[in-house]
Amino acid sequence: MSNRLQRAEQFRRLLQLFAASLEQEKALEISTVFPAYQAGRSYAAGDYLTCGVNSVGDPQLYRVVQAHTSAAEWPPTSTPTLYEPLGLDSQGYPLWQQPSGAHDAYQKGDVVNDNGTLYRSLADGNVWAPEAYTDLWEVYTNAEQS
Repeated sequence: MSNRLQRAEQFRRLLQLFAASLEQEKALEISTVFPAYQAGRSYAAGDYLTCGVNSVGDPQLYRVVQAHTSAAEWPPTSTPTLYEPLGLDSQGYPLWQQPSGAHDAYQKGDVVNDNGTLYRSLADGNVWAPEAYTDLWEVYTNAEQS
């Protein structure tokens, strides 16, 4: 392995160690830094990891609830006793968060939970809160899913 590649891998690991100390809100902003779920790995309670993508195409971030060694039959997507999905409500909808710019703005059709109400974005590049800018959002009901 070249020195450059080794340094890059060590730097990524350093970022992961630092990122593990972040609060949930900040961790969600940099979900791509966290390692992907692996079967056969030991996880400590509080560890962050990613598995799959959320409804807006970002890596889905999870926090380990209980220390364990992971197994293929216990993935984060179906084992809530071991992993807590972050940034999602109990139905799996993303919780609204203030985008930091165009790169993470909501797109037309994105559905979010804001203070217990589901909203669908009516515009691409939407960075405005649903309750503050009602012209850019519409209330979304689960009946519309079918």
